[in-house]
Amino acid sequence: MPGKYDDIIDLERPVSRRHPPMPLEERAAQFSPFAALTGYEAVIQEAARLTARQIELDEDAKQELNQRLTELARRLEGSDGPVDVELSWFEPDGLKLGGEYLTRRLSIRRVDPVCRLLELADRSVIEIDRILNLRLEL
Repeated sequence: MPGKYDDIIDLERPVSRRHPPMPLEERAAQFSPFAALTGYEAVIQEAARLTARQIELDEDAKQELNQRLTELARRLEGSDGPVDVELSWFEPDGLKLGGEYLTRRLSIRRVDPVCRLLELADRSVIEIDRILNLRLEL
């Protein structure tokens, strides 16, 4: 039973006189993967990035923190400049729900009990409600 392509199956591959054969590396590059969904990898990495939930302090921890804030305010009244502290606070994530806890040595310039803010020496602020721990430097 004769096949549909029996007349051409044994012929040699045609070679162009105008175009020289392409090197194997370049031929392989034609079939290499391409980024069909630009930015998809970044979206997957962002979705996989873990964030923490903000811890709700119990009443005893809130009372202890308020005592330390009061002591900090007293020290600021009696000093000419900022007071150094070690502060742990929750920093919300700008892209997704949750955030991370940071612990840094900072210079506090002012305690604002009305707006519930700590003003740092560089004029940035941290909300008191996001503070986990405050340790006054001696």
